[in-house]
Amino acid sequence: MSSQFVMTYPRRRPKKAPPYAFTEHGAVMLASVLRSPSAIQMSVAVTRAFIAMRQAISAMLSYDLKIEQLSHKVDQLNAHVDEIMHDQNDINNQQELINSELAVQIETINEALEQLMERKDAPSNPIGFRLKK
Repeated sequence: MSSQFVMTYPRRRPKKAPPYAFTEHGAVMLASVLRSPSAIQMSVAVTRAFIAMRQAISAMLSYDLKIEQLSHKVDQLNAHVDEIMHDQNDINNQQELINSELAVQIETINEALEQLMERKDAPSNPIGFRLKK
């Protein structure tokens, strides 16, 4: 029906319809009415152009679908990478905590060793056999 409105007079045509345009069906109908070799040739050319346009639109829609799928996969990968980075940060924080605890323990051991070394200076009883005087 819209192909009939497109070719009518401007006052009968809906305001949203583009003026004086052929649809694929309108071109075939015109060629069947005119029945001349040039009309048939033009009808075939217009029909092929419409088919090419339909294929291009179909390919574009399939590319849009593929792009949407790739976008979804990229979003999933980003979420996975974010999760891995969060886990890595947790591991680093735990490692820093362990390292700080080890540093405190090593410092405590060093202080104890220093105290033991200081005690050595104090006089002690000799070891061994003693003669009575």
